[in-house]
Amino acid sequence: MFTTPVLLAWIGSTLLLAQPAAGPSGHWEGTLQVPGQELKIEIDLASTAGKWQGTITIPAQNMKGFPLSAVTVQGDKASFGMNGIPGNPQFNGTVSKDGKSLSGEFTQGGGTMTFAVVRTGDARIEPPPKSTPITKDLEGSWEGSLDVNGTTLRLLLKLSNRPEGGATGTLVSLDQGAGEAPVAAVVQTGSHVKVLIPVIAGAFEGDLKDGQLAGTWTQGPGTLPLVFKRPASR
Repeated sequence: MFTTPVLLAWIGSTLLLAQPAAGPSGHWEGTLQVPGQELKIEIDLASTAGKWQGTITIPAQNMKGFPLSAVTVQGDKASFGMNGIPGNPQFNGTVSKDGKSLSGEFTQGGGTMTFAVVRTGDARIEPPPKSTPITKDLEGSWEGSLDVNGTTLRLLLKLSNRPEGGATGTLVSLDQGAGEAPVAAVVQTGSHVKVLIPVIAGAFEGDLKDGQLAGTWTQGPGTLPLVFKRPASR
């Protein structure tokens, strides 16, 4: 007589077994509580070859895909920072037992706030745009200044081509005593140039014309006109 194999009889029960939580890996959406307001945030965390990486998006501050630093995961605990942002922002959170939420404390400049996000899918970490080679008339040093509420901030931008291909560079804010901020990508299309500096959540986009770079500087939620010129000979 034919009988049903024992293995088949257990299939229904097997499907009901609890699945292990995925840890902090994934795309998370929620809010960050700051004094006087609630900021919507998106956090992406993923592990590749045993190394964790991540990005954060804060729409209200015009910040998209900002790379997280020092991403550390231990069990259900996750911590990460935002290198280059004033006040040393740091997140320390715990994944819920069901793996659906991540919440904890956010510290910046001595203040402590809370954040809470829920998992909505897989991580969406996009690599930065690939730098293109730049023309000879774009290489070298450029000086410009920003008018920030009546305060002038002088900037020094240095661009060069790498031997292995593509361009690179640095940006220094001369009046803020800061070090060189590395340029992540330089994209030139004809006379149009885009310079991305995610370590300070900044970007310059403009056009090369008549020996100068005229365009706009974007950092966080702010956008200001910016013109770079060649340094005056000394």
